[in-house]
Amino acid sequence: MLKAKDIMTKDVITAKPETTVEELARLLMINKISGVPVTDDNKKLIGIVTENDLIRQNKRLHIPTVIRLFDAFILLGSGRMEEEIRKMAAITVDEICTKKVVSITEETTLDEIATIMAEQHIHLLPVLGGNKVVGIVGKADMVRAMANENSK
Repeated sequence: MLKAKDIMTKDVITAKPETTVEELARLLMINKISGVPVTDDNKKLIGIVTENDLIRQNKRLHIPTVIRLFDAFILLGSGRMEEEIRKMAAITVDEICTKKVVSITEETTLDEIATIMAEQHIHLLPVLGGNKVVGIVGKADMVRAMANENSK
Protein backbone atom coordinates (compact mmCIF):
# COMPACT_ATOMS: atom_id res chain seq x y z
CA MET A 1 0.00 0.00 0.00
CA LEU A 2 1.35 3.38 -1.01
CA LYS A 3 1.81 6.02 1.67
CA ALA A 4 2.16 9.80 1.70
CA LYS A 5 5.96 9.54 1.65
CA ASP A 6 5.70 7.68 -1.69
CA ILE A 7 3.60 10.29 -3.50
CA MET A 8 4.23 13.61 -1.74
CA THR A 9 5.99 16.58 -3.27
CA LYS A 10 9.13 16.95 -1.18
CA ASP A 11 10.33 20.31 -2.46
CA VAL A 12 7.52 22.30 -0.84
CA ILE A 13 6.96 25.93 -1.77
CA THR A 14 5.84 27.81 1.33
CA ALA A 15 4.79 31.32 2.31
CA LYS A 16 5.64 33.31 5.40
CA PRO A 17 2.90 34.99 7.45
CA GLU A 18 4.15 38.42 6.37
CA THR A 19 3.97 37.54 2.63
CA THR A 20 1.58 39.98 0.96
CA VAL A 21 -1.57 38.77 -0.74
CA GLU A 22 -0.21 40.16 -4.01
CA GLU A 23 3.06 38.21 -3.61
CA LEU A 24 1.07 35.08 -2.84
CA ALA A 25 -0.99 35.43 -6.02
CA ARG A 26 2.21 35.75 -8.07
CA LEU A 27 3.76 32.75 -6.27
CA LEU A 28 0.76 30.54 -7.07
CA MET A 29 0.64 31.67 -10.71
CA ILE A 30 4.36 31.37 -11.42
CA ASN A 31 4.59 27.90 -9.86
CA LYS A 32 1.21 26.74 -11.22
CA ILE A 33 0.08 25.55 -7.79
CA SER A 34 -3.21 25.92 -5.95
CA GLY A 35 -1.93 26.70 -2.48
CA VAL A 36 0.95 26.66 -0.03
CA PRO A 37 1.60 25.94 3.61
CA VAL A 38 2.33 29.00 5.74
CA THR A 39 5.42 28.38 7.86
CA ASP A 40 7.78 30.17 10.20
CA ASP A 41 11.55 30.33 9.66
CA ASN A 42 11.96 26.82 11.12
CA LYS A 43 9.40 25.28 8.70
CA LYS A 44 6.88 24.92 11.54
CA LEU A 45 3.35 24.88 10.14
CA ILE A 46 1.28 27.99 10.96
CA GLY A 47 -1.50 27.65 8.41
CA ILE A 48 -2.40 26.96 4.80
CA VAL A 49 -3.51 29.37 2.10
CA THR A 50 -5.10 28.47 -1.24
CA GLU A 51 -6.55 30.02 -4.36
CA ASN A 52 -9.94 29.81 -2.65
CA ASP A 53 -8.72 32.18 0.07
CA LEU A 54 -7.73 34.70 -2.61
CA ILE A 55 -11.05 34.30 -4.39
CA ARG A 56 -12.99 34.69 -1.12
CA GLN A 57 -11.14 37.93 -0.49
CA ASN A 58 -12.71 39.41 -3.62
CA LYS A 59 -16.29 38.22 -3.16
CA ARG A 60 -19.24 40.46 -2.50
CA LEU A 61 -19.98 41.25 1.11
CA HIS A 62 -23.29 39.80 2.21
CA ILE A 63 -25.01 42.34 4.43
CA PRO A 64 -27.16 40.56 7.00
CA THR A 65 -30.91 40.87 6.82
CA VAL A 66 -32.43 42.95 9.59
CA ILE A 67 -35.92 42.29 10.83
CA ARG A 68 -37.88 44.30 13.32
CA LEU A 69 -39.80 42.40 15.95
CA PHE A 70 -41.77 44.62 18.29
CA ASP A 71 -39.19 47.21 19.44
CA ALA A 72 -36.08 45.09 18.74
CA PHE A 73 -33.93 44.77 15.62
CA ILE A 74 -32.62 41.27 14.90
CA LEU A 75 -29.71 40.59 12.53
CA LEU A 76 -30.05 37.34 10.58
CA GLY A 77 -26.85 35.62 9.47
CA SER A 78 -24.46 38.18 10.96
CA GLY A 79 -22.20 35.75 12.84
CA ARG A 80 -19.36 35.76 10.32
CA MET A 81 -19.63 39.29 8.95
CA GLU A 82 -16.75 40.66 11.02
CA GLU A 83 -14.48 37.82 9.88
CA GLU A 84 -15.52 38.32 6.24
CA ILE A 85 -14.70 42.04 6.42
CA ARG A 86 -11.32 41.30 8.02
CA LYS A 87 -10.41 38.81 5.28
CA MET A 88 -11.58 41.11 2.49
CA ALA A 89 -9.35 43.90 3.82
CA ALA A 90 -6.35 41.60 4.33
CA ILE A 91 -2.92 42.59 3.15
CA THR A 92 -0.85 39.62 4.37
CA VAL A 93 -1.15 35.85 4.12
CA ASP A 94 -1.46 35.63 7.90
CA GLU A 95 -4.77 37.50 7.66
CA ILE A 96 -6.39 35.14 5.12
CA CYS A 97 -4.84 31.74 5.78
CA THR A 98 -6.62 28.85 7.46
CA LYS A 99 -5.00 28.24 10.82
CA LYS A 100 -6.82 25.02 11.75
CA VAL A 101 -4.92 22.89 9.26
CA VAL A 102 -5.63 19.23 8.59
CA SER A 103 -2.27 17.55 8.06
CA ILE A 104 -0.94 14.04 7.57
CA THR A 105 2.27 12.15 8.31
CA GLU A 106 4.58 10.36 5.92
CA GLU A 107 2.98 7.06 6.99
CA THR A 108 -0.60 8.04 6.10
CA THR A 109 -1.98 5.60 3.50
CA LEU A 110 -3.56 6.56 0.18
CA ASP A 111 -6.94 5.32 1.42
CA GLU A 112 -6.73 7.58 4.46
CA ILE A 113 -5.64 10.55 2.33
CA ALA A 114 -8.49 9.99 -0.13
CA THR A 115 -10.98 9.76 2.73
CA ILE A 116 -9.76 13.02 4.29
CA MET A 117 -9.85 14.82 0.95
CA ALA A 118 -13.32 13.57 0.05
CA GLU A 119 -15.03 13.90 3.42
CA GLN A 120 -13.49 17.20 4.49
CA HIS A 121 -13.36 18.81 1.02
CA ILE A 122 -9.62 19.46 1.38
CA HIS A 123 -7.38 19.37 -1.67
CA LEU A 124 -3.96 20.12 -0.17
CA LEU A 125 -2.55 18.24 2.80
CA PRO A 126 0.76 19.26 4.38
CA VAL A 127 2.89 16.28 5.41
CA LEU A 128 4.49 16.79 8.80
CA GLY A 129 7.59 15.21 10.27
CA GLY A 130 7.30 16.19 13.91
CA ASN A 131 5.91 19.70 13.65
CA LYS A 132 7.81 20.63 10.47
CA VAL A 133 6.56 20.54 6.89
CA VAL A 134 8.42 17.81 5.00
CA GLY A 135 6.08 17.47 2.03
CA ILE A 136 2.67 18.16 0.59
CA VAL A 137 0.04 15.96 -1.07
CA GLY A 138 -2.43 17.49 -3.49
CA LYS A 139 -5.15 16.21 -5.79
CA ALA A 140 -2.69 15.87 -8.67
CA ASP A 141 -0.40 13.65 -6.54
CA MET A 142 -3.36 11.41 -5.72
CA VAL A 143 -4.50 11.14 -9.35
CA ARG A 144 -0.93 10.39 -10.47
CA ALA A 145 -0.60 7.66 -7.81
CA MET A 146 -3.92 6.09 -8.81
CA ALA A 147 -2.97 6.16 -12.50
CA ASN A 148 0.37 4.49 -11.73
CA GLU A 149 -1.32 1.82 -9.58
CA ASN A 150 -3.88 1.05 -12.31
CA SER A 151 -1.24 0.82 -15.06
CA LYS A 152 0.63 -1.98 -13.27
